[in-house]
Amino acid sequence: MLENAALTAFAATEDPVASKAFYENVLGLEFVADEPTAMVFETENASLRISKVESVDPPDYTVLGWEVDDVKSVVATLADEGVEVKRYDELPQDDDGIMAFPDGTRVAWFEDPDGNTLSVTERADE
Repeated sequence: MLENAALTAFAATEDPVASKAFYENVLGLEFVADEPTAMVFETENASLRISKVESVDPPDYTVLGWEVDDVKSVVATLADEGVEVKRYDELPQDDDGIMAFPDGTRVAWFEDPDGNTLSVTERADE
């Protein structure tokens, strides 16, 4: 039913100014609108609405993720922008904070200004 419908993703912010700067300037998403209740960004494959809320209680899981060609390069670029990779004691992450799964897929996690967990994934060659 929805397999051909365009996807809209959602996250929340209590600081729209910091959130806009992060998603637009750090992550490079195209900013398209600042609405009363949300900011809207476009990517090649989806729209992202960052809802403006009074308080964010970020979940312990990843809320948004992107597939990339070279996770190590993206992590280095994020680091240059002052973004730290999240480290998990229970996960085997390398020195760059990247976890390699048995199939060769590699993932790194980081947070937006509101503490929402985001990820970048380099899929294993199939």
